[in-house]
Amino acid sequence: MKQILDLNGWARTAHFHFFKQFDEPFFGVTVNIDCTLAYAAAKAKGNPFFLYYLHKSLSAANQIPAFRYRIVEDQVWVYDQVNASPTVDRPDGTFGFSYIEFEEDFQAFKTGADQEIAEVRNSSELFPAKLGECVIHYSALPWINFSSVSHARSFSFPDSSPKISFGKITELDGKKSMPVSIHVHHALMDGLHVGQFIDCFQQLMNEE
Repeated sequence: MKQILDLNGWARTAHFHFFKQFDEPFFGVTVNIDCTLAYAAAKAKGNPFFLYYLHKSLSAANQIPAFRYRIVEDQVWVYDQVNASPTVDRPDGTFGFSYIEFEEDFQAFKTGADQEIAEVRNSSELFPAKLGECVIHYSALPWINFSSVSHARSFSFPDSSPKISFGKITELDGKKSMPVSIHVHHALMDGLHVGQFIDCFQQLMNEE
C-alpha cells in the first residue's frame, strides 16, 4: 500500500524541490557498526549472518518514515513497507539481483530469503527476480574493509531508492565491527534521518 505525501504540509517541501533538480542528488556516509552481539546471536542459532544483519537493517529502515519515501513522476509516495533488493553471489563469481519481502518475524523472512537466493543462484540472468516498487538496494563486500563506497548510476534513469552496502567484519580487542555505507536521495531525507537509521540499526544489532 502507498499514498501520496501532501507537499503543502511537508516541512521539507523546499528541500525536495531544490535537491530533486540535481544531476547527483544522492549523498552518502560510511560508519562502523558494532556487530559483536549480533554475530554471536546469529551463530548460536545457526542463522546466516548476512540474512541476520540484512533483516535488522530492513527492520530499522521500516521504522524511519523517510526510508519509505519514493519519487514517482514528481510526487512523493509514502509506502507502508520497504523491502530488500540485495545482490546474490553465484558460484561462478557473478551475481544476480534479488527481491526479498520484509517480514517482522526473522524466521518468516529467512524462509522467503532462502527461496529467493536459491532461485537467483540457479539462474544466469542478471534480473531473475520480480522487481518491487519500494526497495532498498543492498550489496555486500565481505572481502573489503572499506571506508567509503561509490555506486554506478544511470543519471537518466529515475531512482530514489536508498543504497546500503556492508563490508568485511574485522575484530579488535574482542569486538567485531563492520563498515556500512548508506547512500540516500537528498530530496527525500537529510543527515538527521540517516543518523536515526544508524542509531536504530545499531540498537537492533545489540539485541539478541
